[in-house]
Amino acid sequence: MPLMRFVVRCLPGFSSRVPAPVPARSALPDWLKSMPSAVPADALAGAEVRTLKHCPPLIDALGTGVLFPLAADLTVRGGQLSWDWDAPRHAEVGHTRSPIGLHLPEQATGAPFRLPPGRFVIKFTNFWTVDVPEGWSVLFTHPLNREDLPFRTLSGLVDCDRWRDGLVHFPALWTDPDFEGVLPAGTPVAQAIPVRRETLELVVEEMDDGRLDAHRRIEEALAADPGVYRKGR
Repeated sequence: MPLMRFVVRCLPGFSSRVPAPVPARSALPDWLKSMPSAVPADALAGAEVRTLKHCPPLIDALGTGVLFPLAADLTVRGGQLSWDWDAPRHAEVGHTRSPIGLHLPEQATGAPFRLPPGRFVIKFTNFWTVDVPEGWSVLFTHPLNREDLPFRTLSGLVDCDRWRDGLVHFPALWTDPDFEGVLPAGTPVAQAIPVRRETLELVVEEMDDGRLDAHRRIEEALAADPGVYRKGR
């Protein structure tokens, strides 16, 4: 099967100055790598239980699609965001040189976002266009299962086959008011997952005898062998 091309482009001269998107599978978080395989559980009198490291769907979500990075080091002090970055400039194109922007709080009127007084919805600046084949859109969302990040990127679905020469920026809520320090350039701020643009028919039904038997065999296999999910591919 030929590979689907997911093409990102930046302005001329920017590729050596702005961190590039990376395949998510090549940037799994450190906490997953250091997580133990099994731990004792207090509720089971110290008996060992497998950790999330044995959950292929969670790991596959972490490694799906493409991660888009923060363009520059972002310093957080006293509730203020700042940066010191010799941002590139292109003489023929008007574009922001800031790694972040903002949306006014009034723009989120009616949405269930908890914004403290005087706080804004931030917007991570993306310096890369996205080009996918005809008939495909791209879901941009918060990096999946990354609750360690002090912000939450809002989700959006963009027809990047039709918008291939435009930039998609990433609005986000700052969720950790106690965070102080530097969010380094390259921190993943959005995960991009291609989605085929087609209408699905939802069918809701009960299992017949054959499906019930297959379901029982799968449940028994998963309980007996933690690697059976991978082997079944």
